[in-house]
Amino acid sequence: MAEVKLSGVGKSYGDIRILKGIDLEIHDGEFMVFVGPSGCGKSTLLRTIAGLEDITEGKLSIGGRVVNDVPPAERGISMVFQSYALYPHMNLFDNMAFGLKLAKVPQAEIDTAVNQAAKILHIEHLLQRKPKDLSGGQRQRVAIGRAIVRKPEVFLFDEPLSNLDTALRVKMRYEFAKLHEQFKTTMVYVTHDQVEAMTLADRIVVLQAGVIEQVGAPMELYEHPCNVFVAGFIGSPGMNFLQATVLEASAAGASVKLGGGEVIHCAVDASAAKPRDTVQLGVRPEHLRAGVPDNALQTKVTFVESLGSMTYAYCSNPGLDDVITCAVEGDRPIAIGASLPLAVPEGKAYLFDATGRAFRRLVAQHQADAA
Repeated sequence: MAEVKLSGVGKSYGDIRILKGIDLEIHDGEFMVFVGPSGCGKSTLLRTIAGLEDITEGKLSIGGRVVNDVPPAERGISMVFQSYALYPHMNLFDNMAFGLKLAKVPQAEIDTAVNQAAKILHIEHLLQRKPKDLSGGQRQRVAIGRAIVRKPEVFLFDEPLSNLDTALRVKMRYEFAKLHEQFKTTMVYVTHDQVEAMTLADRIVVLQAGVIEQVGAPMELYEHPCNVFVAGFIGSPGMNFLQATVLEASAAGASVKLGGGEVIHCAVDASAAKPRDTVQLGVRPEHLRAGVPDNALQTKVTFVESLGSMTYAYCSNPGLDDVITCAVEGDRPIAIGASLPLAVPEGKAYLFDATGRAFRRLVAQHQADAA
């Protein structure tokens, strides 16, 4: 078993608390991704699991064994860093074999382990080359291979793709997914890129200021964020947030009034709200229906970003301070300066109270009523 469990884990530097009471269970064989903005504590959390940072408070166990005071080399983990951390004077074989040689593993076992890992990573023809002769993607494969040969219980990845170009990042995401499918080993992956998180993770941990905001499967976080922060962080482009005032509220739905006077109906359980409450209406760019007048707000197009298969229209509304982003099909002509009603489907609307907490969406009920 290679489950990882954190109970009340905290990390402080003097009086500055970086991690605050982290409670988390990472299941055996799970691909868990930590995401959050810079400085949220995601890399520090990974390094505490690795043993590269001491835990100030709480308990950490790997495979049922408490490892608070266990050295990194004895935790059964392997870590791949953002920088490839390869020895420039060694060829690839020696880079991958170095840890095994330190552990005094017999040469025959080293040869077998390195060659098997190289074959899995499609770098067996490069083993006699030096790191300077490789591309960024090849160097990252060597770093992964160095982790594989140790046969760890848990793989740890600290933003491993951030130094690669866009095309290579996409390819390497596929490689990581294949590795997890092949080894079925517990993997913990840190990234600031929520696209990586959505495409790789079994579950995602969203962190802010050293606190876990929400844990869940990618689509769970996308469909049911617990608060404004998670809603804004998951999804690309980000969710639109519009200031509004509650007109009517009940367990069956809510009607809110925007700054421009438009009234929007939302399929949410708003039983905890009351008329005149200040709230935020949330709607994802891909859910807005351009040109549809029902349950809509009136906007004017201020900028158009065409990406081929998709076009993003950035729109303004006289009663709203924020720009509203709408996603439409790439072949749909949209002119700057044009008036554009943007409909908000009731079942796709999100509503957040004054503290940022989400009202529960009535997705299933609304879809059944629409059918």
